[in-house]
Amino acid sequence: MATTESNENGDNVSNHSDDEWREVLTPEQFHVCRQQGTEPPFTGLLYECQDKGEYHCVCCGQPLFSSEAKYDSGSGWPSYWQPISDGVVQTNYDMTHGIRVRIEVKCAGCQAHLGHLFSDGPEPTGMRYCINSVALAFVPTDQ
Repeated sequence: MATTESNENGDNVSNHSDDEWREVLTPEQFHVCRQQGTEPPFTGLLYECQDKGEYHCVCCGQPLFSSEAKYDSGSGWPSYWQPISDGVVQTNYDMTHGIRVRIEVKCAGCQAHLGHLFSDGPEPTGMRYCINSVALAFVPTDQ
């Protein structure tokens, strides 16, 4: 059964069971967003996207990143130097690979795994939010 909670912006978001997430997400989206998986590098549909707009969480629709903060890091995944606003993503230590600690990036609205944060990005933040394409839904800017 799904329960409803509010994210930091006061928006209602749904916390689905794994079975409910499987009904609304593709198998690849479920693997990445709900099981902390990673899509292969250079394969994501949004990796080379240069269109103007916003990148929203594929699970709950929360706006996460702007095309204005997107850049080509050469990593194989869409990269951003900052989120669209404070509080839309959360970070925590990820030690799933044992020998090195990474910083996981999650959607603050629904806790979907998005990717990882590295400190090798461009100015003005020096950060690289390395995000799986499959975790994002692109919403183009009206022109």
